[in-house]
Amino acid sequence: MTQRLFTPLFSTTLPFTMLRYLLLLLLPTSFAAAQSYSITGSVAGADQKAVEGAVVSLLRSTDSSFVKGALVDANGTFAIAKLSAGTFRLSVSYLGYQNYMSQPITLDEQHAGVTLPAIALQPAEKSLSEVRVVAKKPFVEQRIDRVVVNPDALISNAGTTSLEVLEKAPGVQVDANGVISLQGRAGVVVFVDDKPTYLSAGELANYLRSLPSGSIETIEIMTNPPAKYDAAGNAGVINIRLKKTKARGLNGGWSVSYGQGRYFRSNNSANLNYRTGNLNFFGNVSLNANNMYQDLTIWREYFAPTGQKQSGFTQNSYIRRRMNSANLKAGVDWYVSGKSTLGLVLSGFHNPATSTVTNNARLFDANGGVTARVEAFTPSDRLLDNKSANLNYAYKFDSSGRELSINLDYLTYGSDTDQSLTNTVFATGQPVEKTVLESSLPSTINIRTAKADYVHPLAKGSKVEAGVKRSDIETDNVANFFDVVGNERRPNYEFSNNFTYNEAISAGYLNYSLERKRFTMQAGLRFEHTAIRGEQLGNEMVNDSSFSRQYNSLFPTFYATYRLDSAGKHQLRFSYGRRIDRPNYQSMNPFTYPLDRFTLYGGNPYLRPTFSDNLELSHTFNNSVTTTLRYSQARDVIFETIQQGNQVFYSRPGNIGKQVSYGIALNGTWQPVKWWTLQVYSEVMYNRFQANLYNQQLDNSGTYWYVAPTNQFRLTSSWSAELAGTYQTRAYVGQFIIIPIGQVRAGIAKTVWKNKGTLKLAVSDLFYTNQVGGDIQGLGNSTARWYSYLDSRVATISFAYRFNSGQTLRQRQTGGSESEQSRVRS
Repeated sequence: MTQRLFTPLFSTTLPFTMLRYLLLLLLPTSFAAAQSYSITGSVAGADQKAVEGAVVSLLRSTDSSFVKGALVDANGTFAIAKLSAGTFRLSVSYLGYQNYMSQPITLDEQHAGVTLPAIALQPAEKSLSEVRVVAKKPFVEQRIDRVVVNPDALISNAGTTSLEVLEKAPGVQVDANGVISLQGRAGVVVFVDDKPTYLSAGELANYLRSLPSGSIETIEIMTNPPAKYDAAGNAGVINIRLKKTKARGLNGGWSVSYGQGRYFRSNNSANLNYRTGNLNFFGNVSLNANNMYQDLTIWREYFAPTGQKQSGFTQNSYIRRRMNSANLKAGVDWYVSGKSTLGLVLSGFHNPATSTVTNNARLFDANGGVTARVEAFTPSDRLLDNKSANLNYAYKFDSSGRELSINLDYLTYGSDTDQSLTNTVFATGQPVEKTVLESSLPSTINIRTAKADYVHPLAKGSKVEAGVKRSDIETDNVANFFDVVGNERRPNYEFSNNFTYNEAISAGYLNYSLERKRFTMQAGLRFEHTAIRGEQLGNEMVNDSSFSRQYNSLFPTFYATYRLDSAGKHQLRFSYGRRIDRPNYQSMNPFTYPLDRFTLYGGNPYLRPTFSDNLELSHTFNNSVTTTLRYSQARDVIFETIQQGNQVFYSRPGNIGKQVSYGIALNGTWQPVKWWTLQVYSEVMYNRFQANLYNQQLDNSGTYWYVAPTNQFRLTSSWSAELAGTYQTRAYVGQFIIIPIGQVRAGIAKTVWKNKGTLKLAVSDLFYTNQVGGDIQGLGNSTARWYSYLDSRVATISFAYRFNSGQTLRQRQTGGSESEQSRVRS
């Protein structure tokens, strides 16, 4: 059985057979040769003199991706030839002038050679002897298939972490445990540079805390990703792109920061790029220290079937975490010729961490009298070591955009945790029982992936994209528990286990896109075959067990954009996509182990994948205000579930039968006066969860409102300030009802050293209101609620410096491969 399920990755397997057929189908003999198009024009300053050397960039109107560039000559003219049909925008930039962006330009059979009206660049503001370019990227940009977030646009992002930047992104919510949701829906896929993170929610949160905001170029949020992307992720995809340029010579930057809440934190990073000849070397490094706490209180009450109260329970947990981390990413691109590029990228993540959990619990009788008190102390040491290697190749057949890209990846993740759990029970003020449970929890994950993508432009502004992918995942998770009696450690076979899990996914996709003067369309279909096998190795108390499954799935996607007027001030956009959210690798481990004396955590080998259908209809006005209607329906939604049994709560992942979500969102940018820019994201969403959960009917539903205004103020040519915040009303997620939550943040910045340096001071959660709590529904004869205080009010001072000792070229093209969802559960 295993032989049929898991064939070797780098043999002649299904994806590579599919690749041969796809490439045969897409050979140029199958299509008419694409007609060549061109754009010409002239550029001058306000004095009508030619602006020689200005950079002209042609961008696709759909996603602002770079197509081709040119420089303005001594006569003030430029020409961009050998183009394919489509709709584009033209960007012109030059030091000392404001950036220029054209209206959409359409190339088709009736407009094969377009000559633009003369372009007049406006001078930038001047401050004494220095010239400053005023134009800068907005915090949020809306594109046809994604929302792009520019972290550097916000002062309050300086010296923070990637996780904190994500919390400010439109529609993104991060709970106290680091679980990321999008528009109120769980199941978000997180990538870094188009590569998966392969981490559980907790480990992903730790990794993002170790990745400073200063190393991030952009964050892309896609609720309905194209067929080129893996179908994984019920709520969509978040892709974090790190800084990387393509300038000749040596260039880069560094940043340092110090933050103080109750405990200190420091996030420091550097990025370097060196290009010489046909070689481009690049790297990112970060060293970080993050110290934080969580003060969590839980209340539970237990009732008889008649509704009469029988007992109660209150527990306070003070969780102290200390984390140091180092991230390193290095790579090289070899431009073999004008058509082909070969690249190698190596990365590593080292994260030693310690935590201590101090629990104080009290048990009550029906009248509220204390019957017992329990003290627990849990110190733990954990080490995460992740390494990855990527080999990539891209070949551009010609200037029409025909391209083949291939990516091979190998990743290995290691985790090792040593923990001790000491419980002491007091009755009438005297200790009556003391237990010590120690554990060692090593785990390894090995991942191999291969991916090929092909793009073939057709005549009349259309193109076909196709690709195949294969991924193989092997995990090995060991849990060794010991009861400590006196000085003797005795194996605890009730909690000890060894779980192995293997998964193979073979995929192929086909995508067609079409651009006309006012209409843009894209349709795709992705096929994925999944084969999984899990095995629980037994011990003296538990027998061996295993499970295996296979299933095939189709995932259609569709996008359409229509400009209602020739100037493109009003645009309508529609999108549809089908998604899947597979269980985390370790979530199907059937064993149960204690989090504390009153809470047990276990896996669920019967978990089913979540399938969802997502629709969006939006209207964009003047490329600045977008209003979106959303609808999503998902079945077998995977959530953490809570089951009550004998005054102990069992926490495990489970399938909630059905989730329906719909609502409206607004994302807009306004400039009331020249020195004030206001960006607002707001959404009103209705969520309903229905399930038969542990013989209890769950029907949890309600509407929430979320708003995030950001005010940016340009005080002088070198001083700027920011005042922003978020607020969310009561929300409904699975079994949980979350209380209202909000926060206010502020910052001020000063540029120095001819704009090469930036000094910033920012304070998060000024009024210490960003604290979460709520109720748990569907527990049968019990109720539960909780409230959590976090180290959220932090003052951070930071300094960033940028340098460039070479000739600046256009921004480096990042492209090609996207990778599958990370689904590791710690």
